[in-house]
Amino acid sequence: MSVLDPRQLPSDPQVLREMVLALSAQLEEHERRLQRVQHIMEQLLAWRFGSRRERVVDERQLFLFAVEFEAQGGDIDALIKELIPDEERKENPLLALEEEKPRKKKGHGRKPLPQSLQRERIEYELSEAERTCPQCAQPMKKIGEDVSERLEYVPASLKVIEEARAKYGCRCGGCIKTAPKPGAPIAKSTAGPSLLAQVAVSKYLDHSPLHRQEGIFRRHGVELSRKTMCGWMQQTAKVLGPLYERLKQEVLSSKTVQTDDTPVAVLDRKLPRTRKGRFWTYVGERATVYDYTPTRKRAGPEKFLEPYHGYLQADAYTGYDALFTEPERCLVEVACWAHARRKFYEARSSDLSCAMTVVAFIGLLYRIERKTRAWSSAERLALRQRWAKPVLETLYELLAQQRDRVLPKSPEGMAINYTLGNWAALCRYIEDGDLAIDNNRAERSLRGVVVGRQNWLFFGSDGGGETAAVLRSLMVSCQQAGVEPYAYMCDVLRRIADFPLQRIAELLPMNWKPAEA
Repeated sequence: MSVLDPRQLPSDPQVLREMVLALSAQLEEHERRLQRVQHIMEQLLAWRFGSRRERVVDERQLFLFAVEFEAQGGDIDALIKELIPDEERKENPLLALEEEKPRKKKGHGRKPLPQSLQRERIEYELSEAERTCPQCAQPMKKIGEDVSERLEYVPASLKVIEEARAKYGCRCGGCIKTAPKPGAPIAKSTAGPSLLAQVAVSKYLDHSPLHRQEGIFRRHGVELSRKTMCGWMQQTAKVLGPLYERLKQEVLSSKTVQTDDTPVAVLDRKLPRTRKGRFWTYVGERATVYDYTPTRKRAGPEKFLEPYHGYLQADAYTGYDALFTEPERCLVEVACWAHARRKFYEARSSDLSCAMTVVAFIGLLYRIERKTRAWSSAERLALRQRWAKPVLETLYELLAQQRDRVLPKSPEGMAINYTLGNWAALCRYIEDGDLAIDNNRAERSLRGVVVGRQNWLFFGSDGGGETAAVLRSLMVSCQQAGVEPYAYMCDVLRRIADFPLQRIAELLPMNWKPAEA
């Protein structure tokens, strides 16, 4: 905005009026830009120094910031009573939406040590002189004992297994036979199944990069280079490839699949710095599968989801749009209310009344969902139709009213446009009791990748990303099925070399039984 010289102002009132209007328009534009910059700065500061949790006060208090409603005359209490009548609350107090009483915190006392641990008993006795009573000088009798437990750590150890195969030959020289031995996961390798399982679980589940494991093994007196272990992981993923493909079929046979992605750094020798790849997660009813792609183009999820028909719950990534519009795919879009809530939460400093009121309405939807965690699908569907549907209808009216009152490019305007643009997909969860209100299961499944990339920093190549996808899929599916990942990997790597391919489904984490069983 240029600075005016007061000595050179025109004397014509009409010209002066036009100049004032032009300056006023420029000032408004500068104010909008300043608000946008301030909003971006607040988000950056919150991301760098603030809490990641989107914590708010009681949703009922947020309604104090509500704008006037034409339909309800601005009376939020009347609105809530209309949605949930008092008589219905009295008839079924379990379903009441009042704030739940906080659960009693469990005590912080010492937990008993597991009975499955190996125990060693050490007995301490008094000497013969100490067992003599100082009063009457008579020997005392044992009346009991005080038992306490102390937990000790036994360091891990490495051992060498010598496999001696007996050889027999005939004196005529026409026949020589050698005793067979079980197949190894990696042919002609010095790494046994338990060592491969340890390296894989430590890297892809416990986030311990190979250079740290290299130092750990060195302390045990064994030199294992990270290059050698990297080759082991690549060959292990190749051996487990058929099991990974069968696990993928298990996920794609689910009624609902939740998906999300996160960026990962990939080393590229042709570039002066790392480039970005994408790590995708697909969460089914009984398993979780990961996929790696060099870019975020829609070809990645399009190829992975090609045989899938059902509900796909994801964020509003535009790469999914074509999947929902192609009739031969038969995919039904389900959106995520957590993503919508996050946009209004981030816009709370720009327009507190509108943003926090929407957050309060979304809080009502989540409070309804918390009541149905242990319910059947039919019961959950009935509750959503009875209570969640009226809340959604009222929320839609609020958003439609506010859309014309805010700037489209403002934070609250973009939040409203995002929500209304995906309204049908956001409301789809109330049509089926098996659908979730948000995509949080997929986001939680990526938490380990986000934590891990702070330790291993980058993948060495696209092949390293594919290896991580295969091994992490099996381990996270173990956790989802309640199976201990290390025991599972040890057993599967011992058996898979000689296991029939047509029975490979028996080795899936949800179907797995140890060889001893």
